[in-house]
Amino acid sequence: MEIDGVRVHGESGQPVLLLPGGAESCDGFFPGLVEGLVADPGCRVIVHDRPGTGTSSDDGALADAASHLSALIDRLDCGPVVVVGQSLGGAVAVLLARAHPDKVAGLVLLDPTPVDDPRTCAGLERTMGVLGTLSTVPVLRGAIPRVLRAAVVRAARRQELRPDCEAAFLRTADADTPMLARAVRGLTVLARDLQSADLPRLPAVVVTADRKQDSAMRRSHERFAAAFGGRVECWPGATHNVHLDHPDETLATVREMVAQVGSAP
Repeated sequence: MEIDGVRVHGESGQPVLLLPGGAESCDGFFPGLVEGLVADPGCRVIVHDRPGTGTSSDDGALADAASHLSALIDRLDCGPVVVVGQSLGGAVAVLLARAHPDKVAGLVLLDPTPVDDPRTCAGLERTMGVLGTLSTVPVLRGAIPRVLRAAVVRAARRQELRPDCEAAFLRTADADTPMLARAVRGLTVLARDLQSADLPRLPAVVVTADRKQDSAMRRSHERFAAAFGGRVECWPGATHNVHLDHPDETLATVREMVAQVGSAP
């Protein structure tokens, strides 16, 4: 079913909202997840590009993402939803849960951007801003995408990804850098305003990449899990793109979350 550009896969069951990373389109971002959830346990999976990302023709700001998604859930009359967010999509999921906890049944955060860490967010926003600006300079407009694609191809060769996951990973080389820079604009301000005490207690799993225990990202993920009352998962060899290098574990974790919220009194 498609409603005003929003695709809902599945006829019934627990609604699951997918939030891709960066400014990527949701379609094809999570290989096998939509089909897997519709088949078992029988979910309604919402595939949507919020304003300012993916194929959306509408302008949008990160600061408005939570209110936009809350209105979307109301329009579809499908709340509360299980939210699955990767990277920046994970940060948006956190912001949605903080602002509209009644719309969220549970969270699966896949190596989320640390939106409670102003220093890390400032560095990310600054780097993306510089890349976005450089990408508009005529002499560099073609060079930056070539460098990015070469790096992605090299990374793909080092990993043994499932074919559909490798294809999804290679598509990230075509990222619209100026769009991504706009998508993270305001991230630092949001990080300064977010306090763990403001987050509701919700069923939550935070999947963190296989990195050092004392890294800023890992510490942020542990704070998220503690604040929501959930747990941290770390799978051996997992990278930031955990949904691509561990697709089966990702699907199993979301299924587990759906079962958990379905059994809640």
